[in-house]
Amino acid sequence: MDTICAISTPQGSGGIAVVRLSGDEAIRIAESLTCPLQDAKGYTLRHTRLHRSEEMLDEVMLSVYRAPHSYTGEDVVEIACHGSLYIQQEVLRWLVEAGCRIALPGEFTQRAFMNGKMDLTQAEAVADLIAAETKAEKDLALSQLKGSVSTELNSLREELLHFTSLVELELDFADHEELEFADRSELHKLAEKIEARLRELIQSFRTGNAIRNGIPVAIVGAPNVGKSTLLNALVGEQRAIVSDIQGTTRDTIEDSLILDGILFRLIDTAGLRETDDTLENLGIERSRQAVEKAQIILSVTERGKDFAQITVHEGQTLIPIYNKVDLLMPDERMNLIDGLCISAKHGAIDSLKTKLINVAKASMQTNAVMLSNARHYEAIVLAHTAIEAVLSGLKSGLSGELLSLDLQDCLNALGEVTGQITNQEVLSNIFSKFCIGK
Repeated sequence: MDTICAISTPQGSGGIAVVRLSGDEAIRIAESLTCPLQDAKGYTLRHTRLHRSEEMLDEVMLSVYRAPHSYTGEDVVEIACHGSLYIQQEVLRWLVEAGCRIALPGEFTQRAFMNGKMDLTQAEAVADLIAAETKAEKDLALSQLKGSVSTELNSLREELLHFTSLVELELDFADHEELEFADRSELHKLAEKIEARLRELIQSFRTGNAIRNGIPVAIVGAPNVGKSTLLNALVGEQRAIVSDIQGTTRDTIEDSLILDGILFRLIDTAGLRETDDTLENLGIERSRQAVEKAQIILSVTERGKDFAQITVHEGQTLIPIYNKVDLLMPDERMNLIDGLCISAKHGAIDSLKTKLINVAKASMQTNAVMLSNARHYEAIVLAHTAIEAVLSGLKSGLSGELLSLDLQDCLNALGEVTGQITNQEVLSNIFSKFCIGK
């Protein structure tokens, strides 16, 4: 396999830049431009000059990693040079002229996958870790990089593979119908266990996807209860127009907020009421759509007004909120026991922030292993459909041959997640989204 090179640090000038080489000729090529490296041990660092004939380009630090104990599983050399844009580009040019090829996006990680250093879920987690903007995103990506998803799926797949092999063994002895290698009752128990776990993983996608893209929080209620004021208080700026005129907010307004390392996607909605105004009714319909998609619903009202009638679905959390409590006497506040008491206008919303954090963390703890990748989700849904077909087949006494087909469908879907079964088109699509140099 040819030797590739790329700048692995962010674009632009800086104190230092790191240029990475990987491949069979990595050490020889680096040696031709620096110092003798053939006897260099892995995980060693040395200071040297980057030169060609009589021309010196820079003083650099070289890191040497020997195959297979490197990120890619190949010989790897990293050149830490000064961060001048000119020097970075010259290092690349010299390496290419010495026999390297410029790496494609994600090619280092793709080689790590191809060389068995990580499975596909871990490879995808590398990109997620690089893109993480919050602590929650980082923690989720790091968990998947450590193999949380792949360990779970590999365990299920190995158990299922054992029974699939026994069912297929029966097919080899089709002339002896009395032979049954795969105990149907045990297979039924296993299929039920796998179906339940896959269902849990499917349900976890809502939380995992929310961590990755922001937990959707819908702010709903009647007109003039302070929904827009609350949005402004949460984000710390005048994001939404505040007015005493009913129907001011006629469309959803979105902004984001990070609390304790968790990203929340706030959605201020039009006030829910009966109206003949066509435009306002369109806004109210969008409000209801936002409520359907939200993971957390902030139902806002004030003293003397009822909470809006909202249907809460599985996976959603409703937080009732009394706003404008600054206008109430202390004894009046004590009677508001069925909701959080806040004053959005005066920024007294600490109790709400704490509640949002606690709700988000509770959902994360419920799902120790979470799906956050749409590709994984789609494959797990297919695997779940296949295992349901197995259970249905067992119940109806389906033949081993037909059971085997459904079992194989489930195995293949699980294998697609971790990369045990995949194709070049899928791989190219995944790694093309990586940054160059990783």
